[in-house]
Amino acid sequence: MADAYVVAEAGVEGARAAGDTALVTPTIGPDQGCELLEQRIVRYAPGRSAARRLDDRDDVLFVAAGRGTLVLDGEEHALRPDTGVFVAAGETAVVDNPGPDELVVVAVSAPASPEGPGPTRRVTVAFAEQPELRADEFRTFRYLVNQDAGCREVTQFLGIVQPSRAPDHSHTYDEVGYIVEGRGIAHVDGKRFPLAAGSCFHLPPGQVHCIENLGPGVMRILGVFHPSGDPASRSYDQEWPSVAT
Repeated sequence: MADAYVVAEAGVEGARAAGDTALVTPTIGPDQGCELLEQRIVRYAPGRSAARRLDDRDDVLFVAAGRGTLVLDGEEHALRPDTGVFVAAGETAVVDNPGPDELVVVAVSAPASPEGPGPTRRVTVAFAEQPELRADEFRTFRYLVNQDAGCREVTQFLGIVQPSRAPDHSHTYDEVGYIVEGRGIAHVDGKRFPLAAGSCFHLPPGQVHCIENLGPGVMRILGVFHPSGDPASRSYDQEWPSVAT
């Protein structure tokens, strides 16, 4: 894992197309060694955005701040903080921000399933309405967009981490993440990478790592991984220490 795999939004230059309200900052993608998933932070100024359509990739979004309306193929869906959003390949999306504040979205695109969305398709999934699941003694999570929402290829979840350091572990899937709240350290390959709100990261399949929450409060981490599955699953899992540090 190179330094470029942990990226601060503030360190990347964003771009706004002429006439668009969306300032798009690409944070993780092929240039950081992530071939399938592409993460970007989108900041919508007040007004109506230009239309966006991806023909062969699904887009999963997370509303980090602000409120507005997603107009998806002409149908309106409310956007609120801590909401996951599934925009399927071939759909046209427009975002209305009534202002006065920015609407901040963490977006990740991934190759779409040739079968299209599943029969349980949902466009928006609110964190508060999802059941809390436990990954371990110090970590819980809630699914947002996943197979239950008809997204066949990726899983989007929001994890809540108490002050602690997890054992080293790895996953079978390719993952990108975003620190919504809190501060800590990503331990990867014997190196320490500071994490704070707005930090973005990429963990390739099989990459041994752990996330440490330095506290004093919880750390909230948005994760998106491919292929879809269970964020609590491990391909390697060191035993928990007797005392969390």
